[in-house]
Amino acid sequence: MIGVFVCQCGTNIAATVSTDRVVQAAKSMLGVVHAESIQYTCSDPGQRAIIDAIQQKGLTRVVMAGCSPRMHEITFRRAIGRAGMNPFMLEMVNIREQCSWIHSGIDETTEKAIDLVRKGVARVRRQKPLQPGSSPVARRALVIGAGVAGIQAALDIADAGIPVTLVEKSPTIGGNMARLDKTFPTLDCSSCILTPRMVEVKQHENIKLMVNSEVEKVRGYIGNFEIDIRKKASCVIEEKCTGCLICQEKCPSKAPDDFNACAGESKAISIPFPQAVPLVASLRKEYCRLFISGKCSVCQKVCPADAIDYGQEDTVVTEKFGAVVVATGFGLYDWKQSYPTYGMGMYPDVINALKYERLLSASGPTGGHIERPSDGKEPRDIVFISCIGSRDESVGRPQCCSIGCMYMAKQAILTKEHIPDSQSYIFYIDVRAAGKGYDEFARRAQTDFGAIYIRGRVGKIYPRGGKLVVMGTDTLAGDQVEIEADLVVLATGLTPAEGAGGLARRLNISTDGQGFMAEGHPKLKPVETNTGGVFLAGACQGPKDIPASVAQAGAAAAKVIGLLSREEIETSPMVAEVNQLKCTGCFKCRDVCPYGAIENQDAMGGQVAHVIASLCQGCGLCNVACPPGVISLKGYTDNQLIAEVVEVLR
Repeated sequence: MIGVFVCQCGTNIAATVSTDRVVQAAKSMLGVVHAESIQYTCSDPGQRAIIDAIQQKGLTRVVMAGCSPRMHEITFRRAIGRAGMNPFMLEMVNIREQCSWIHSGIDETTEKAIDLVRKGVARVRRQKPLQPGSSPVARRALVIGAGVAGIQAALDIADAGIPVTLVEKSPTIGGNMARLDKTFPTLDCSSCILTPRMVEVKQHENIKLMVNSEVEKVRGYIGNFEIDIRKKASCVIEEKCTGCLICQEKCPSKAPDDFNACAGESKAISIPFPQAVPLVASLRKEYCRLFISGKCSVCQKVCPADAIDYGQEDTVVTEKFGAVVVATGFGLYDWKQSYPTYGMGMYPDVINALKYERLLSASGPTGGHIERPSDGKEPRDIVFISCIGSRDESVGRPQCCSIGCMYMAKQAILTKEHIPDSQSYIFYIDVRAAGKGYDEFARRAQTDFGAIYIRGRVGKIYPRGGKLVVMGTDTLAGDQVEIEADLVVLATGLTPAEGAGGLARRLNISTDGQGFMAEGHPKLKPVETNTGGVFLAGACQGPKDIPASVAQAGAAAAKVIGLLSREEIETSPMVAEVNQLKCTGCFKCRDVCPYGAIENQDAMGGQVAHVIASLCQGCGLCNVACPPGVISLKGYTDNQLIAEVVEVLR
């Protein structure tokens, strides 16, 4: 007793699919006793019509032809459940994304929709009632990445009384925001905003902070993740280090100053910046003389706290978590290979905006005095160039970085404050300043601080007479422009943080075309992923500014709190099962299972496979790996799938 309901979705579907023809075709299919077309099946009247048909016609199975099951499968399961039917006696047929949105000819599109409905009817005829299970929830959260988004998420979750482990791969928390001098559009001190939050993280009773650490392996599922975290050896005992900086002062080994975007030099053992949390030194073995040549131990000799341990090794901690928040932040586009006409890094006075940010900062290598990297002189004419590695199809980066226009305006304003007789030039494509107070701020850079905006791209940069010649086009005036600059600052686009792709694979979450982590749905699930229990916060999901990152972190925290407020969660009944009478005990299914859901069991006079239903997530890997084909997936049995294929090939 199958009912088929075809959604018109306004004209989303009905514009290119004749839903009446689909209904007429469905009525002739085996087992179908009711078929109708509804304008909006997901609406309250639409769901009511489905419920009425189930109750009046005694339907035992339902085929819903409409949008993607990702969108509304839960909606319709709940609807047929209210009608007294088992919620899993439902088959969703996607005739929107797979038909109407990608085809224009109504006849061909309708025929395809009919084929898909026929396939869905064949499958649901063989569906059996399923009952969901339940699983206890580990009331603990993991936050990966301790920039402003990770800090906000961790604090919000911890304030709700839920224990949080905050993992950061760097020696200190704070992320990219800790490297900024001031923030737009209020020009308030970045450190003044962030440092109190960093200290709060360190002192919070519900937060366990792990720096120099990375997630190595992930097992389990929503509510019950088991995660290995590798804490890398820093050769410093955190509990003993007092942050006195004597080791850094006495260390003879030079090293790149990564925190300051290589605007200065650091030491092999150092504390990244004065407000670092935790205020603990960290040693980089690749630059240390002792580990390179075996001849040095100065830091150990001068350390008054006896905190240096050269024999320290990595440790792996395994903990259970109910939910995970990913807040790995962003990296900066490496422009040097993609923009050869800008010097490919050969000109020291062509720098990216982050390096310029450290030159502006009072805690930076120059104490806030702007200097040309080539000779240490104060620049007078400074050119800012937008959209380097963003909004540029020629380098495969069509996405807007969303913050470049604003931070160029901010840096032009700060430059005028630092050097009153300076002149800033800003090459731009369009000024995109959509946030609260943003457009007014960008205009102030021109009207109050004298920045000259030039709409157009820069074609070439080359040295001449101790200066850099910037050649470009003013598309508004229709003229070629040539400016002699003392310093050129590139507003580079944002990229996923280093290692983000590997982390996404370990967490089994998707990434978009630019490598950013993909949300479950851009409108309905902006902080969720397709892996239950894993949430996104901040620029790991896409380029965004500080307010947007903080807002998304709060939203992710709210999702985590809601999830972990329950003692148990409902688990899907669509899990694998083994026909132990035919199992040969090869255990290839166990080897491929990513959730550790298959175990050996004594039965039938030997060892056979057994599925632990509470661990199985219904991925189907065991099903395809089983040589004798004795593992089936409830709701996706071989008979159901073969029936679908047969209907398509008829």
